[in-house]
Amino acid sequence: MLQRVGILSRNALRQTQTIAIRHSHDGGVPGGNLPFGINNVPKLTAYFTIFMALGLGAPFFVLRHQLVKKSSG
Repeated sequence: MLQRVGILSRNALRQTQTIAIRHSHDGGVPGGNLPFGINNVPKLTAYFTIFMALGLGAPFFVLRHQLVKKSSG
């Protein structure tokens, strides 16, 4: 009984993987699965710079806000 369930689940998994592989349309192209284009290098550089500046600068802006709020209140 358990062997039959194992065979059935293995076959179902294999069919699901085959369907997923058959329906994937990325084509193996580098950057094909990214949600943004990488062909425009200046635009990509600007977006990356803004993303990193916001991520790295946010704690400093929060700290400044808290210090200004503390000194004025």
